[in-house]
Amino acid sequence: MAALIQLAYDDSSDIMDDYLKMSARVARESLHSFCTYIIELYMKKYLRKLTFSDMQQLLEHHAEYHGLPGMKASLNCMKWEWELCPTAWQGSHTSGYHRMPAMMLEAGASQDLWIWYAFFGMPGSHNDINIVHHSPLLNDLINGVGPKGTFIVNDVEYKYGYYLVDGIYPEWAVFVKSFSREGTLDPKRIKFNKVQRGNPRS
Repeated sequence: MAALIQLAYDDSSDIMDDYLKMSARVARESLHSFCTYIIELYMKKYLRKLTFSDMQQLLEHHAEYHGLPGMKASLNCMKWEWELCPTAWQGSHTSGYHRMPAMMLEAGASQDLWIWYAFFGMPGSHNDINIVHHSPLLNDLINGVGPKGTFIVNDVEYKYGYYLVDGIYPEWAVFVKSFSREGTLDPKRIKFNKVQRGNPRS
């Protein structure tokens, strides 16, 4: 119970004294033991990198359901507010757009809610571009050890998939952005934009 309360409500270990009659030390040790057992229990299946077979299943699902062969995931970053951020760190974790200290989360999940990738903890003063240069996911791709999966478009076989992103991301081959200047686009590009942004039926 102490471990779940600390994880769910972001409570410190020293408040367990009143509610559970538990010292701060025992509450911290309970949290550590709980997390250790969760990792041991789920690591082999859920806390690992994608295999070739896993990636093929993802690519096939996105090709069949979304009509986007080669799509691995939609990639984006979100800010996670850090209410109890230490005062000394608040400057680097606060941006001009968000007054609350925050940390950045970059994650990828499949249609069955399996989180196959997560990168968490960068200061909230960063944005999507800064995160790209620190992301283990993209570093793995650059080093040739990222998740691979083949797909075919126009009779050409490709070894690596791509990520759908918004306009802030750089012009890299692994990113596919929507077309700009909506008023000048032909019907094919307009349809692609709707699919890329997640509203193909609109």
